[in-house]
Amino acid sequence: MNRRKRDKKPLLPRWRARLMLAVFASVAIVLEAQLVYLHLFESDFLAAQGADRQFRVVDIAAHRGQLLDRHGEPLAVSTPADSIWVDPQEISADLDWLKSLAGVLELDADEADELLRRITSNMNRRFVYIERQLSPALAARVLELGIPGVHTQREYERFYPEGEVAGQIIGFTNTDDIGLEGLELRFDGRLAGEPGAKRVQRDGAGRVIRDVEQIQAPRIGRDVVTSLDRRIQYLAHRELKQQVQRTGARSGSIVVIDPATGEVLALAHVPVFNPNDDSARDPASYRIRAITDPIEPGSVFKPLVMAAAIESGAYTPATRLHVPRDLTINGNLVTYDENPLGDTTAAEIMVRSSSVGMGIIGLNLDPAETGRMLSNLGVGRLTGTGMAGEAAVPLKIYQRDVDRATLAYGYAVQVTPLQLARAYAAIASAGMMPELTFEAVSEPARRERVLSEATAATLTAMLEDVVVSDRGTGRRAAIPYYRTAGKTGTAKLLIGGSYSDDRYRASFAGFAPASDPRLVAVVVIEDPRGREFYGGDVAAPVFSRVVGGALRILAVPPDALPVETLTRAGVDQ
Repeated sequence: MNRRKRDKKPLLPRWRARLMLAVFASVAIVLEAQLVYLHLFESDFLAAQGADRQFRVVDIAAHRGQLLDRHGEPLAVSTPADSIWVDPQEISADLDWLKSLAGVLELDADEADELLRRITSNMNRRFVYIERQLSPALAARVLELGIPGVHTQREYERFYPEGEVAGQIIGFTNTDDIGLEGLELRFDGRLAGEPGAKRVQRDGAGRVIRDVEQIQAPRIGRDVVTSLDRRIQYLAHRELKQQVQRTGARSGSIVVIDPATGEVLALAHVPVFNPNDDSARDPASYRIRAITDPIEPGSVFKPLVMAAAIESGAYTPATRLHVPRDLTINGNLVTYDENPLGDTTAAEIMVRSSSVGMGIIGLNLDPAETGRMLSNLGVGRLTGTGMAGEAAVPLKIYQRDVDRATLAYGYAVQVTPLQLARAYAAIASAGMMPELTFEAVSEPARRERVLSEATAATLTAMLEDVVVSDRGTGRRAAIPYYRTAGKTGTAKLLIGGSYSDDRYRASFAGFAPASDPRLVAVVVIEDPRGREFYGGDVAAPVFSRVVGGALRILAVPPDALPVETLTRAGVDQ
């Protein structure tokens, strides 16, 4: 009896059982109440939170419009590319993913550490780029890693089919597809697209599994048909590059325009610049020097002052002058001719490129009238192309004799090759100066009469003699089967505040066919270091080969006798 009492376990007190039952009941009531509360008052919030984790609004890339040459050939196109980005708030604390990602992207240890630092320092953000504009195939390999928080975004990368041939004038865009230089910047407003937006559904790893709806359609950028002719551009690039290399020059530039419409058909520079190579984007290489860098033109400027002389009525090609060897003003030597002309004509001064003769003519002209004529020809004025960075050095109306004399043979004044080309276009177009453009047009937007038709014809005849005369300085600019007009220039370079005696800027400006000009070109070779440095020896042959080739490309009918008749002029083809 006593043993059974010892083995019997005491029962749970009633009050404790009731307490536990009450606790369980209270918890159940609280949970039920919370569920009712969330269902009645927080359902919208919870639904939004769920949708935020499963659905996301993403951009729809809109590719940039094409830059085309005047015949519809592509100069700048957009190709698909994918960018990799990460949501720092979704990334795993376990860093195993970093090693896998670095392996696919071929990141070294330092680059991987920098990527991790960039992500961890932006934990309050939901979007951080990892790599921009990868090939779609490489981006797909990244997604195959299945790293939570790592996503791709479709973008477009700019590609330039002509490469260095048209590098400076075409320019380039940044990684956000915004035009930064050249024609990419000039026409950015039309080329740029506007991205759209869509809602997508994602899985647990953050990968897009389906498109839900399109919120806004993308607007694709518009194409722009430029004035450039890729055939002439290639020809200009090739001949300029070869001549710069042949002469050991520091740089060179060439501009080719249609004088009737003002369209720029080609514009090339050396050293070259390839916009497809991001590492070469140095301002010194991609600057469009023919537009941004004014130069003292030297003797190619003489026809512009001669225009003022003829328009004044005081001079004709037959006007006779005495031209000594030296030009001295107030006892100071200003300039000299290596071969003095003596008693001669204004036409012979142009043919022989006499700086002394032009200085004498400049001294006899009214400064204000000379300034007016030069301004009408575009000196000191922008060309109206809308290209960023174009320079226009204000034209000075000189009163001092020495300044008026030096201006007459192309010093004490600065113009860009493009501005000089426009002035020659006025001569070539019977005195009507077109507004220049980099967009293909059927007729010029505006033409301004700056010379009388008679003066333009007189200048054209004088410039033809520069090329065809046995005494002319521009004989190597002659083009077989085409009458050619133009002027050479050899200007001393300003080094350290004084003019060098052994460093020069060689140039040639002219047009063809002279009977009905279709092309105007300006060639500038900066600091040639070979045995030849005169404009007639260095720049004129480039003009001949480029303009001659372009006339054949354009199927312009010849207007001169066969090539055999040009040998007397010493033509070097």
